Amino acid sequence: MSGAPAETGRRVAIPLGGPGPRLLIGGLALLLSLPVLVVLGSLLAPDAEAWRHLAATVLPDYVANSLLLMLGVGLGTLVIGVGAAWLTTMCRFPGRRLFEWALLLPMAMPAYIIAYTYTGLLDFAGPVQTTLRAWTGWGHGDYWFPTIRSLPGAVLMLTLVLYPYVYLLTRAAFLSQSLAVLEVSRTLGNGAWRTFLRVALPLARPAIVAGLTLALMETLADYGAVQYFGVSTFTTGIFRTWLGLGNPVAAAQLSALLLTFVLTLILLERWSRRQARYHQAGQRHQPIRGYRLSGWRALGAFVFCLVPLLLGFLLPAAQLGAWSLSVAGTGLDAGFMRLTLHSVGLAAGASLLALVVALLFAYAQRLDPSRTVQLGARLAGMGYAVPGTVIAIGVMIPFAWLDNGFDGWMRATFGVSSGLLLSGTLFALLFAYLARFLSVSLQTLESGLTRIRPAMDEAARSLGLRPHQVLWRVHVPMLRGSLLTALLLVFVDVIKELPATLVLRPFNFNTLAVRAYELASDERLAEAGPAALAIVAAGLLPVILLSRSISRSRHVHSA
Repeated sequence: MSGAPAETGRRVAIPLGGPGPRLLIGGLALLLSLPVLVVLGSLLAPDAEAWRHLAATVLPDYVANSLLLMLGVGLGTLVIGVGAAWLTTMCRFPGRRLFEWALLLPMAMPAYIIAYTYTGLLDFAGPVQTTLRAWTGWGHGDYWFPTIRSLPGAVLMLTLVLYPYVYLLTRAAFLSQSLAVLEVSRTLGNGAWRTFLRVALPLARPAIVAGLTLALMETLADYGAVQYFGVSTFTTGIFRTWLGLGNPVAAAQLSALLLTFVLTLILLERWSRRQARYHQAGQRHQPIRGYRLSGWRALGAFVFCLVPLLLGFLLPAAQLGAWSLSVAGTGLDAGFMRLTLHSVGLAAGASLLALVVALLFAYAQRLDPSRTVQLGARLAGMGYAVPGTVIAIGVMIPFAWLDNGFDGWMRATFGVSSGLLLSGTLFALLFAYLARFLSVSLQTLESGLTRIRPAMDEAARSLGLRPHQVLWRVHVPMLRGSLLTALLLVFVDVIKELPATLVLRPFNFNTLAVRAYELASDERLAEAGPAALAIVAAGLLPVILLSRSISRSRHVHSA
């Protein structure tokens, strides 16, 4: 109606009702940030002797290898991610519509699993070298073949599964760029290459940096691939220091040093966004006129997109399928079903818990966007930027301290031992998952709530509904899509998580990720196939849904 007042979208603060709810939000935020705070607090009591030993022996290798790994993965993900994003967004060539969503499939392949598959494919006894020797008649020592279990091999494996972070965000940025700006570039005589370099690439720089930062944080957090390839990095060093040297304090301090690397990446990403604010206006929703490629250009674009998809998903998935079929009679037994139930049960429990806590924080920010509540939400969600190894140590140290303290009191008072009540239990594991992945649910629900107009809250309150009734009766039905997305993303992250599960799982309690790691470490790669394939299959659904959502955002017309 013409006489209706305009919707301003202004957020209306509704007090939480005294200091109690704010204290609850603050206390919960401090509890969830405890692992990170414990690790950072370890720097206040350094173990000088352990540090001297580490600095004289392995610390330089940890730093050098971590930096080289970041450099290699950073360059690889930039080239593949940005190049593929531009080709699938602005160019027309055979197979483009398939590549739009298929290029995200390697995101479902954990780095440690792709490392196992390529080791099985390319090792001396693998099918590639075996076929090579059969064709040529060569024997051992007659030829040179690249070693996959090396630092360059780790760079390649991580690049193949992490480039989708850059591809996803960069493509979303290209899709949202103003059509007017691109058309002006065309009228000035710039072709596809010049438009890409001079216009589209600078405008997409914040998104590119954000995707690169995510890829580099995942690189620093990786344990399974680098450990299997024998590359000494911070994550492998933390395990060796804790389990090998039996020095949890030094391991926590190594974790704190690794955490400084991660925080540096986050700060650089934030700084980049502050320095590069590009406002795009006008004709944003008009169809993009894509560049039609033909001849060798079309073939080059097809091959450029096919290679990372082939190497990052199709070949490893085929190898996992072949291994799974080869052990179908023995690998898919009651033990495998028990592993699946453990993994699914943990993932379901952690995702539901994260969903409830994230909804509490997100709705608290909507009701009371004060600095206290905002800071609490940010503290609670900072665990996602922290590697699982660091989270595990940050959980184990205070839980072990509490267990030992309570056990000592029980012995002194009642003459009985309480045993381990927190350490090595499912509670500790679920708490680590919650601290690590809460941000995934929180950001998803925050985004969903911002799309609900404040007028809806005001109308519901005017009808006499209390805040919790507004949430349940109004917001939850409107947030079904966001709730399902948040649940699914955490579910998949938990199924794939390896370091935290390795450290904190109860005795004789395995998951699919741990079992695949154990079998691969024993060089029983074929037997690891079913568990690894199940993990990959679990990650496919959210990847496909994510790809379809961005593909529908804007249609591309040929030039």
